Amino acid sequence: MMRMRLVIWLLLLVVALPVSAEPRWPDEGWQVTPTSLAYDDLLSALREAVEAEGMFVVTEAGPTEAAANRGITLPGNRVVGVFRNDYAVRILRLSVPAMIEAPMRFYVTEHEDGGATLSWKTPTHLLAPYVDAAGEELATVGRELDTLFADIAKRATEESE
Repeated sequence: MMRMRLVIWLLLLVVALPVSAEPRWPDEGWQVTPTSLAYDDLLSALREAVEAEGMFVVTEAGPTEAAANRGITLPGNRVVGVFRNDYAVRILRLSVPAMIEAPMRFYVTEHEDGGATLSWKTPTHLLAPYVDAAGEELATVGRELDTLFADIAKRATEESE
């Protein structure tokens, strides 16, 4: 009985711990853009920017709303999968295994101060493990997608600059 109480207490402690205000992002392969935009505003601006740059939001996922339904408060946190079919076809023709990286994702995270960060793994970083087998054309696709993702991010965050 005492062990069960200890386990329950530890679980409650873990659930009650706040999420770190300043996460440590990986040093390689990431672009991280803190903004003064509110979480919902950045998420909306991102969706608009994706469309304006000719790409599509194909997936969205985040734990915030599901956690709230369970009585747990988390800062806003959303992963937005972005892609386009012509890129899927090109990548598949070059490397079937590389398609596991699609859709490529943006990550919107809320700060305690009310702002939000837009981050993403660069497409060249995601595709790099497949280039040796697939060839330089796959690296070219990655660079094209790097430019598109940077353009989307710039458009989504320009109000906060």
